[in-house]
Amino acid sequence: MLLDMAATDPPLVTLVVGDEELLAERAVGEVVAIARAADAGAEVHDLVGSKVAQGELTQLASPSLFGDRSVVVIRSAQDLGKDVIAEVLAYAGQPSDDTVLLLVHPGGVKGKALVDGLKKARVNVVTVSKLTKPAERLDFIKNEVKRAKRAIAGDAAQALLEAVGNDLRELAAACSQLAFDTQEKTITLAAVARYHKGRAEVTGFNVADSAVEGRLADALEQLRWALGTGVAPVLLVSAMAGGLRSLAKVGGAPRNLRGGQLAGHLGMPPWKVDRVRRQLNGWGPEGLSRALQAVAVADEQVKGGGADPGYALERAVQTIVSNRTGR
Repeated sequence: MLLDMAATDPPLVTLVVGDEELLAERAVGEVVAIARAADAGAEVHDLVGSKVAQGELTQLASPSLFGDRSVVVIRSAQDLGKDVIAEVLAYAGQPSDDTVLLLVHPGGVKGKALVDGLKKARVNVVTVSKLTKPAERLDFIKNEVKRAKRAIAGDAAQALLEAVGNDLRELAAACSQLAFDTQEKTITLAAVARYHKGRAEVTGFNVADSAVEGRLADALEQLRWALGTGVAPVLLVSAMAGGLRSLAKVGGAPRNLRGGQLAGHLGMPPWKVDRVRRQLNGWGPEGLSRALQAVAVADEQVKGGGADPGYALERAVQTIVSNRTGR
């Protein structure tokens, strides 16, 4: 977890461990900010593990003649030499009151003795592992907006995640921009759509999900909004076709495969396999075949074979929903 920014004094030794760079940078920044709030004259020494020489930490941690606190940050701590690791562990057992030491380690096997030794010494540990689950990224978005003293609706957070993707730096930037550009206390789905309508493929996926799940009114509303904001009809057709093909792939997969084996066999992430499995409820081979044929017809019409792409897409959505209970 990250530090309490209301603290008046930072821990004397902190280990930031994990491979999420943005969160690691923030954890370091928070410790430095607390140290400087306690002592405005604190000097920060920012070092790279492979460049730290034996005795350097001891020298930097020596009491200042002027009584100022120092902050020593060692990044890429997995690259520290064995002698330096021994020095760091010895120091962590009896840290100086005048020095704040931070070590940043990405996790993994390299330098594990350092991590284990620091944990044994009961230093402050901040874990910043990759956020691999959609729910974790949604929580990240909500917390980012909260940092800006705002709130975000659940459907808006989901839409933002789908629009921007999984990179935390991009998500953080998008949250900051939305908080700056919008006036409402709570950021809404409409606001996200307004600023991210260029992510056409995401809008198409929303339409496809609503259609294959049998939610006709939602699918038509999302379709009309997408067309009204300039999303190309061909992208909407492609998303619907992709959603139906995913149903066919998961529905036709070997029954003896489970979990990661099934995901690997299908070439899909596990979370998507789980979602498609839920969407398969109510679908049979014949209904799926008719839905795919309807999308193929719509594809031809939006590419010049029909006079009204919007009408062709609405017909395709209606056909998909009506065939959901087909066998």
